Amino acid sequence: MEMSSKILFFLLSTTISSSSSFPDPARVSQLSWHPRAFLYKSFLSHQECDHLIALARDKLEKSMVADNDSGKSVASEVRTSSGMLLGKKQDETVSRIERRIAAWTFLPEENGESMQILHYENGEKYEPHFDYFHDKTNQQLGGHRIATVLMYLSDVQKGGETIFPNSEGKLSQPKDESWSDCAKKGYAVKPQKGDALLFFNLHLDATTDSDSLHGSCPVIDGEKWSATKWIHVRSFDVPEKLWASDGCKDEHHLCAGWAVLGECKKNPIYMVGSKTSPGSCRKSCKICES
Repeated sequence: MEMSSKILFFLLSTTISSSSSFPDPARVSQLSWHPRAFLYKSFLSHQECDHLIALARDKLEKSMVADNDSGKSVASEVRTSSGMLLGKKQDETVSRIERRIAAWTFLPEENGESMQILHYENGEKYEPHFDYFHDKTNQQLGGHRIATVLMYLSDVQKGGETIFPNSEGKLSQPKDESWSDCAKKGYAVKPQKGDALLFFNLHLDATTDSDSLHGSCPVIDGEKWSATKWIHVRSFDVPEKLWASDGCKDEHHLCAGWAVLGECKKNPIYMVGSKTSPGSCRKSCKICES
C-alpha cells in the first residue's frame, strides 16, 4: 500500500510538472515591490515564441496609442513599433498560453484582452507610459487594466529593454556596457526569448500606481518581438446574452478604424469571430444586419 501511494504521488507530480499550463514557482523571481513586478524565466518555449511570431508576421500594422482625453486610438511618435491582435483561443497554442497566464496571475481568462504581438525594428521604441486608463471610454468594458503580462518572443542583441523609470530599484540595479543608455535611466529588464514579465498597474486597494510607468527602450542591434496580455479588474469578454441580443454591436471603439485597415480579412477570428466565439467587430465588418 505504501509503495502504491509513492507510485501515485510520482505520477501525479510528473503530470503536474509537465503540464504546460501549470506555473513553476522556482522560475519566478520578484523584481520590485514598487511597482509590483515579477519575472518568469522560460515562461514560453522557443517553439511557442516562434509560433506566435508566425501568426503575426504578415498582419502587422503601425502601433497606435490611446488619446488621454477621448480614448480614441491615434498615431504618435511616442510609439513607433508595429503590431496586431490575435483572437482569443485562436488555436491550441494560444489557448494553452492564455490558460498558463491565468494560472500564474490568479486572474480569470475572461478578464484578459486579446493578446497583442509587437515588433520593434532598429531604433523603434515606446516611450514611458501607463497601462491603466486616463479616460472613461476605455474603462467601460472591464474597468482598469490591473496587470500586464509581457512575453519576450526573441532575444535582442542590444537595446529593447523594458524600463521602469519610477521603480524603487532604479538606483541599485548594476549595469555595464551591455545595457543601453535608455536602460540606465530606470530599473530595466532585458528581453530574453521565452521570458515573461508580470507587473501590476494598480495598488492592492485598486488605485492607480504611478510607479508602474514603463516603456520599451529603442532597439540598437537586432529586432524585438513581444506578446502582451492586458488583464482587467473584471471580465473583458462580452456576455453571451449581450451577444445573442445585439450581435451587430461593435465591442471596441476602434473597430471601424481596424475595418478600414483591412483587419476583417487579416484578423477574422478576432474581428468577425468563429463558430464558437463571436467576433468583436461584426458591425464594422458588415457581416450581420444592423
